[in-house]
Amino acid sequence: MSESERDNMFSMERQQKIEDLVKQNVSVQVNELATQFKVSESTIRRDLQEMETNGLLVRTHGGAMEVSRSNYEMSFREKEVENISAKQKIGEIAAAMVQDGDTIILDSGTTTLEIAKRITAKSVTVITNSIDIALEISNRENIELIVAGGSLRHTTRAMVGTLTENVFKNFRVNKAFVGVNGISIKDGFTTPSFLESQVKKTIIEVAEKAIIVADASKFNKVYFSIIGELKDAASIITSESIDKEMQIKFKELGVVIITH
Repeated sequence: MSESERDNMFSMERQQKIEDLVKQNVSVQVNELATQFKVSESTIRRDLQEMETNGLLVRTHGGAMEVSRSNYEMSFREKEVENISAKQKIGEIAAAMVQDGDTIILDSGTTTLEIAKRITAKSVTVITNSIDIALEISNRENIELIVAGGSLRHTTRAMVGTLTENVFKNFRVNKAFVGVNGISIKDGFTTPSFLESQVKKTIIEVAEKAIIVADASKFNKVYFSIIGELKDAASIITSESIDKEMQIKFKELGVVIITH
């Protein structure tokens, strides 16, 4: 066997192991893979480039993620029945944080919809890009409603695009409740849609306090579009089922996790 053939064999074996690691961990880092396989980072980058070409993963800054997880997104109707009890609990916690006279943004999503259903504070102003939240709020006399227009994204029933972002940029609010698809210590907050990530970024920027709302299934997941870093949020409200060790890790990074 020639030296070239041996190199190809080692490369194939290494790439198979990398593929298994990506499936197990959702995302991997170049420096960690180089250490594990005792090869240079440039070798790992060549592996990842070849694997991306073959559709086995998606390269990210400093690593790679599982392709099937990076841009897949359930529809709004599918999400409505997923982890519903956890979302209702998060909705209760978040709604209790809304005080009389507050100005808030409710990002589009099934978890933020649960917040809208439970707001009891008076003289509250709600800005939203969700047609479902707008419908929920529209009959509440104690809440002033502002709807951010734009293009409707049917998958999530969210208004998105430059028009939506420009509406949010005209305001400064006390609190913003933002839904995400993925929360990762390394990659921060992510979502499958680039259009939605830009709207969520804008919402975070105009809020005095940005509060992430996500059930425990969203942790340790990474999706295609980056919303922001962990430090961009004042806190994360999640379900009580989050792993205790994970809570400790986030606490060490200065991220407040609210579960009750």
